Amino acid sequence: MSRVTAAITQTFTSLKYFNYRMWFVGALVSNMGAWIQRVGQDWLVLKELTHNSGVAAGIVTALQFAPVLFLSPWAGVLADRLPRRRLLMATQAGQGVLALGLGALVLFGHAQLWHVYIFALLLGCVTAIDAPVRQTFVAEMVPLTSLPNAIGLNSASFNSSRLIGPALAGLLIQAFGTGVAFVINGFTFAATIIGLLCMRKAQLHVIASVKKEKGQIRQAIRYIRNRPEIWLILVMIGVISSLGFNSQLTIGMMATQIFDRQAGEFGLLSSIFGVGALIGALMAARRTRPRLRLIIGAAIGFGVFSIISAVMPTYLSFGLSGIFVGLCTLTLLTGANATVQLSTSPQMRGRVIALYMLVNQGATTLGAPLIGWIAEQFNARWAIAVGGISALVVAVVVVIWLRRHWRLAAHLRGFPPHMVVDQVE
Repeated sequence: MSRVTAAITQTFTSLKYFNYRMWFVGALVSNMGAWIQRVGQDWLVLKELTHNSGVAAGIVTALQFAPVLFLSPWAGVLADRLPRRRLLMATQAGQGVLALGLGALVLFGHAQLWHVYIFALLLGCVTAIDAPVRQTFVAEMVPLTSLPNAIGLNSASFNSSRLIGPALAGLLIQAFGTGVAFVINGFTFAATIIGLLCMRKAQLHVIASVKKEKGQIRQAIRYIRNRPEIWLILVMIGVISSLGFNSQLTIGMMATQIFDRQAGEFGLLSSIFGVGALIGALMAARRTRPRLRLIIGAAIGFGVFSIISAVMPTYLSFGLSGIFVGLCTLTLLTGANATVQLSTSPQMRGRVIALYMLVNQGATTLGAPLIGWIAEQFNARWAIAVGGISALVVAVVVVIWLRRHWRLAAHLRGFPPHMVVDQVE
């Protein structure tokens, strides 16, 4: 077997499992619909319901992620208590119904800005429950040794859809109007549900459900508090998510505010960003276990390339710089996700991942209106630069902490001493 063949086999190793193949194909279709709706929603708010209002776009983003702040801990409890496959069918169906409902309002000319706010909030409620279940269900489709690979392929699915979805959305909006984007997304959720129904139950690595008892969220918080390799990641992700992971908002503002481009070119920018994200996801799929130094390096890279992209003078140069931003973004996120899941016991995984999602997406909720305000008051370049600077600052702070405390951290309960040496050296 040649090196190239071996590398390809290693990258796509999780696809040899039937259940994961069913999930991967269904998610690929659904993810494409999600990207089509994202572009449609931003275009609807920025161009049809307001006049390039970064604040309005930021509010929509915030409302879509706000439920994570309130529902994620309980969603994690549900993920540990209930059958994940059935729960996923319900959440996927709920998201499809909401997309069709907003699409109908837009198609019939009744959509107003407050309608978008309400649908964003409702969608946020469903996705807040969906996220920890979807993340932890991966461990039921593949053996634990293949978990990092499956997480990387999930991100590859999401970002390969990004290569086509946003550009296709731009063409659809120009040809048929914004409402079509929402309707198409609504129907794509059927692919995921069909994939879940077709799975072979006997081949699932079902994780035993946790019995209902008081204090299960507090248990997860105490668990994280005693695991430095987890809470350090949460600190970095929280800061960068709040100020840096607002690409769909900032790309939209750059396209319309700085470069004065139309829907098709706006969608193309998102697709170009997705090229780097896809590369990062495929690289992540080849790693057997990510290290903390990789996550810190990705945070630094994200900061540097975000600042570079903020000063790019032309539409083309901005788009090309986005490839490197996307690469660092996905390296950071996939590394963080895999490390948290592999460092957590199966019976605690749903709750810990839920708190990780709370920090990741909840921070975006808090930061999106601020980034939108910066983009509106100063311009989109400053909004991107603020995110890049914040990433550099938090990465440096974490490195300083590790250099001062890693020997102490090795003796904290539940933190294997060898892991610190592997990650910091």
